[in-house]
Parts: sequence; C-alpha cells; structure tokens
Amino acid sequence: MDPHNGRRPEEHSAQDHPAGPFPSGTGSRQFTPPDGPARTARLIAGDYLLTVNPVDGSEIEPTPPGEEPGAPQKQTPKERAERNRATSAPPVPPGGLAHPVDRLPLLERQEETDRLTRLLTRGRSVRLTGPAGAGRTRLLDAVATACAGLAPDGVVRLSGYRRTATDLMYDLFAAVHRTPTYRPGRPELLTALAGIGAVVLVDDLEFGGEPLEELLAATPECAFLLSATTDVPAPSAASHIEEVFVSGLGRAACQELLERAAGRPLTEEEAAWAGDLWFESEGLPLRFLQAGAVLRQRDRLRTDAPTDGTAEDGDPTGPADVPPLPGIPQAGSFATLIAERLTPVAQDTLRLAVALGGDLPHPAHLPALFKDPHADAVLGDLLACGLVSPAGTHHRLAATVLDQLTAAGYAEGAAGRAHAAAQHYSWWAGHHSVAPERAAAEADAMLAAMARLTASRESGHASAAVLLARTAAPAFAAALQWNAWERSLRHGQEAARIAGEVGEEAYFHHELGVLALCLGNPDKARAELEASIGLRGALADRRGAVAGRRALALVADRTGVPVSTEVTAAAVAAAGEEVPLVGTDESASPPGSPTAITTPVPRVDETAATVLAPAVTAEPAPSAPAKKKRAVFSGARRNVVAAGAGALLAAVLGTIVTLGATSGGDTPADKVKSEQSAEEGKDDGGLTADEPSQGSSRGSGPWNGGTGARTGEPADSGTTRPGDPATSGEPTTPGTTEPGDEPSDSTGPTTSPGKPTPPTHKPTHEPTHKPTPPTSDPTDPTEDPTPTEEPTTPDPTDDPTTGDSQSPSQTASGPSASSPMSAGPDDTASGAGEPTA
Repeated sequence: MDPHNGRRPEEHSAQDHPAGPFPSGTGSRQFTPPDGPARTARLIAGDYLLTVNPVDGSEIEPTPPGEEPGAPQKQTPKERAERNRATSAPPVPPGGLAHPVDRLPLLERQEETDRLTRLLTRGRSVRLTGPAGAGRTRLLDAVATACAGLAPDGVVRLSGYRRTATDLMYDLFAAVHRTPTYRPGRPELLTALAGIGAVVLVDDLEFGGEPLEELLAATPECAFLLSATTDVPAPSAASHIEEVFVSGLGRAACQELLERAAGRPLTEEEAAWAGDLWFESEGLPLRFLQAGAVLRQRDRLRTDAPTDGTAEDGDPTGPADVPPLPGIPQAGSFATLIAERLTPVAQDTLRLAVALGGDLPHPAHLPALFKDPHADAVLGDLLACGLVSPAGTHHRLAATVLDQLTAAGYAEGAAGRAHAAAQHYSWWAGHHSVAPERAAAEADAMLAAMARLTASRESGHASAAVLLARTAAPAFAAALQWNAWERSLRHGQEAARIAGEVGEEAYFHHELGVLALCLGNPDKARAELEASIGLRGALADRRGAVAGRRALALVADRTGVPVSTEVTAAAVAAAGEEVPLVGTDESASPPGSPTAITTPVPRVDETAATVLAPAVTAEPAPSAPAKKKRAVFSGARRNVVAAGAGALLAAVLGTIVTLGATSGGDTPADKVKSEQSAEEGKDDGGLTADEPSQGSSRGSGPWNGGTGARTGEPADSGTTRPGDPATSGEPTTPGTTEPGDEPSDSTGPTTSPGKPTPPTHKPTHEPTHKPTPPTSDPTDPTEDPTPTEEPTTPDPTDDPTTGDSQSPSQTASGPSASSPMSAGPDDTASGAGEPTA
C-alpha cells in the first residue's frame, strides 16, 4: 500500500496525472483544486490571523481577541523522540538495501567522536568541516548517540540543506514546542529560543559569517555541531566556534572498507588497485563505496557470463570477457560506469534526479512515475552503489554524481521528465488525503520541477509549473514551511508571466504581498498587492480584487500611508463594483480611512428629462374639471421654486394663487417620492431630492422636440422657441437679490419659507437692461412640480406663438438659467412675470 496516497503502486494509471484545470498555453482561468473542494487553513502568524485560501488568495487580518495562541508549550521527551525518528533521517527504502552498506562500521573516527562529544558537553559550539564524501553524516550519527540525555531538551537533528538562518530558528522552535498552527513573530521567537537547552546537530550547513552569528546569539543555551563543506563561508573572526576538520581515511581503513563493500576479500590485483585509488582520492570513503559497487558488478558479470574453460573454480579472474578494473584516471567517473550496468528503471530514476537538479522523490512516488510497481526498490540499489546520499528527509545524488551523469548525457529530455513529475505532484499535492506536512516533505523535488520547467521558457512547460505552484504553495504555507512557500510563489509568478496566464500571475503577486506582510516587510507587501490589484482589475476579477484591497488596507493601517486612490479606484471600476456617491445611503469608507475613495465620480441624470416629458406635451381640456395636485417641497430652495411658480401664474392669468399649503402636502417634506431622483446638492452639500438639476428644462430625450438644442445647454440663447418658458430671458430688476441667495428663516410675512407673499398687481414696466447672468448653473429637475390649482378655461389674451404666457404644465416645469427662481419671494413679485414686447 502506498503510504503517500493510500493506494497500491500498481493501481496508478495515466488518469492519475491530469494536466490540470486549464490546458497548456491557455489564458487565465479560475483555479480549481485537482481533487475536490479547496482546503483552507487558519494560522496565527505573529500578530495576524492568516487564512490560506488556494482559490482567491490568502486573507490576513489582525488576530481577533480570544484567539491568541498564548505561551508555547514544550514537547515531552517521548514526543521529541517520535519527531526525531520522523524528521531526522530519510525513509528506509522498501525491502532494505541491496547490500548491507548501512551496517558498515565507522572506521578511524573514534578520536573525532570523542573530541566532539567533549566540546559539546562543555557547552561549546563546533563547526565540523570536510570535503564532500568524507563521511560527515555518519560522524554526526555517532555524536548524536553519545550525547543522548546530555541536555534538558535532548538532541535535535536539523538539516541545513537549502535553509537560511531564519529557517533553522523556526525549525528549532518547532522541534521543541507543540505549535502546529502557530508561527511566532520575531520577538516571540527570540524569547522562546532563549529558553531552549539542547544539543543541536545541523548537517549540510550552507551559510556562515553574520547569519551564523545571528543563529548562535538567538540560542545562548544550545550547543551546536555544524557540518559543512570547505566551500561554505567561514564564521566571523570574532566567533567562538571551535573548528574541527575531518579528512579522509588511512590506506588500511580504505582497503578494509573496500572489502566490506565488495563482500569478499580482495585479490592482489584489487589490493594494488585500492592503494592507487587511495592515493588519488585522498582516502574519501564515498569513493571506496563506489569502488565496491564496481567490484560487485564485475562479479555478477563473471557469474552470468559463460566460462571459457581457462579459469579454475572459485577463481575470481573468471572469463576473458569480464571488463578489467578501471584505471586511475577513470576513478573520478565511477558514477557513469556504475550507471551503465544498472537496470532500466534505476537508470530512469537517475535521469529523473538529474532533471530535478539532483533531488530524488520519495520512493513511494516512483511506481506512479515509471508505471512499474517495483520501482520503489531501486532506491536501495542506488544507495548501495554510493550514487545517492541522504539530505534531510529525502535523498539526493551524491557528491560529483550529478556532474558525471550530466556529462554522460543523462540530462537529455530533462524538461519532459520534469513535466511528467510536475503533473504527478500537482495531482498528489491536491489530493484530500495528503496532509500539508507530507507535501512539505517533498518540497525540494517539487521546487526543482518548477525551476526546471520555468527555465525551459516554453508555454506548455510553464503552464505545468503554474499548476504545480498553485497546488503546492498553499500546502507549504499551511505546513509553516515559508521558505518553500516563497520559492514556489516566485517560480509560479515567473511561469505565469511566460505562459501569459494573467489571473495566475495576479494570484502569485497577492500571495507574495501577504507573505511579505507576515514577515514584516510592508513596503514589499504594498508593491506586490498593488500589482495584484491592477492585474485583477484588468480581468474584472471582483472577488480577487476585494481580497487584495483588504490586505492593502491592512498595510496602510500598519504603515500610516494611505492607499493610492488611483490603484484602488481603477480596480473597483474595472471589477464592476458600485462606487457609492457622497451623501447617499450606501455604505462608504469613513473619511481618512485607507480605503476611502476620493476620486470624483461623474454623475449623469438620465431620468430627470424623462420624468418631465408629460408636463411638456399634456394640455388640459377646456371642459375638463380641474385636478388639484400638491407638489412636495421642503427647504428654502423648494419655497423659492413655489414662489416663482406662483408669480408666473399671477402675471399670465391674473389669478392670485395661494401657495401657503405647499408645506402641508400629503407627502412629508423630508421624504422622497418613488419618481424622484436623489442627487447631491451643489450649494449646501446635502441631499436635495426635489432640487432641479442642470439642462433638463427643455423636455425629455437628448434633443428637445427638434429645436436644435441639447439637454444641458444654456436656456438663454437670445431667441424664444416654441415650448421654451417665456421667462427664460427675464431680467432681474435692480435691487433684487442675486441668483443663489436664499431667503432667511425669519418669521416675517414676506420671507416666510412656508407662505411666500403673492404679488398684488400686474407689472407694467418694460425691461431696460440685459438679464444678469447666473452665478451658478442650475441643476436638473428631479420631479414634476405642478401648481396647486389649474384654470378651467384658457385666457383669451394668451398667444402661444409669442411666448408671453405658458400653460400650467409648462410654467410648472421650471424656469431656465436666467429666471428669477433663485430670488426671494418679494423680488419675484416685482418683475418676474414681465411680458416681452
């Protein structure tokens, strides 16, 4: 049974490796997890609550009260032992090794073991340096056994393979504490590390200098044994780390190691050959382990090949067609010689490892990758031959093996093999039975596949890398392997750019912004989130843009720098969201908030002219009974409208109209009728639903009855057209208030907003000067104001062609730009209804 996906290896088929939710080279599509619904995870990262969302992007917010993780608790000794067994070494291949090389003794290393143990017992930190293949990992195993029970928190084994100092700090924190969903912030991390007392063994360290000093300073109660090669930067000059150099073995030890690896005593020829090999390799144990594999292969060839009758029974020299021992110049290419005599499945495994940059998948994945139910057994053969060595929780090609196989042509077709591996991992990492921790254990192999496909710069390979990154990155984040999370996002973003998948590129930018915010880099977070919002706005991805704006608002809140209104407004408009007007009842961001949108939004009232259409065309029948209508007015400007309408009726019809009942209509003055349009007032900044708006006094539609004037043009054009209000060119008499002045709220009889004083006589004087231009443009009417009383018979003196008088409906439609509508009631009576000559 496959331990990674719960199925037998032989049950894998081509259907288990779909190409993903979108084919290669296509545009952006909505991401769908390869197996079932998306799985989210909630993590506490410092002061933030992080919700990992594989579809629209992770969401981040301040940790709500009551959800703080509290002080981390340490694991028990039993829990630490179980964790060390699961994470300190890679898994044993199924069926064990083909040759018992794992039981080879540690030759000539007792002195180094004792010295390292003494230094660690005194609390000193040691750096163990040696060439690749010198057996440093086996030496660390011996020291770990000798130091068991030395420190309060025991012995902790960590891998420095492709890890930074910060990564090792968090690995040490997770190895000692029980925090499956908590990643502390920097202050909390340093506090927790200061309380850890353990012997920490780090294999394959890749950094030195200041980062190493930072690691040691953060863990004052720990003693470190750091294993590194000679090309890794040395510690700083002021460091107190002890340096121990491990060299190769002696000649006798190397010959003994070769005999144990070959499984038999050496002949004289082989012993002489071993001496030359020791001189050339400087006694590296790895080279003699590979030489033992060469001798075993020669023995198999001798056994399988037919004898020519010249060799005696038991003579290892055997048949004549057995290849001779390789010469000393060929000792540096043992890997190629050994690989040529391996099984086809083992050779394919080596080619896959070369395609993945030297990293090997877990042996449970090999049957599915090669369609061979027994492919997982080849890992034991490779380990026995010295071609593979452990690296953390997985295996990789041993030192110099990658270069030798690449020179031998094993890198041909590497992109195609990486593509197949990416498809398999995309299906596997998205499977509902695969926990994030299991996916994180395969991070190196998956990241290597992404890097290979991205470097190929082909759209088909790039799309496979995008799918793998989309599937694996949330698992890395949920497993708190944020180094792998960031690297997968970087590979995915570059691959999405190459493949032209804009939506996926926006997702990776969003995740990088969230990660930067969690790591305490708000400037980087702002840049990534703004890039994501811009791309999602171009795609009208409303849900993704909302997630990005929320994270960007949190960045603005942390930094005190407001969000760029251009980026936010463009994203909102492109996503098709409504932008609430200032003064409306819709929700909007409070002033000064990071998400407040201050960009002016153009307002076009397309309903006002349509509402007034019946008032222009409808004429009351002479014999029809008068219908009383009550208009809704409220506020000072509405009283001005009523006063102007009453003055015009008095001048034309000679009828005194009482407008005192206008404030007591059936509909309350603070309510808006269903046919009215609520707009923003221009003077007082408030909401005046009944206030007329600009350019709508000429009737309905964009053109006014064929008169040649567009709605919204100035009404005073110098001539009077049929259908225009007669007062469009009325002058303002001297001494009157300017347009825009509002009557006072005093209780005098002539300025009462509720009862304007009607005129008592008909004006007879002629206008003597040009009308005064208005100080501000009127606004479009938003209702159909009508007089409170209509005549039953028309005035015989009205001439419809001269524009001296108007029908009640025309008069109620409101004056144009130069009418005294904005004047007070007394000013209206002094000359508002003057007829034209």
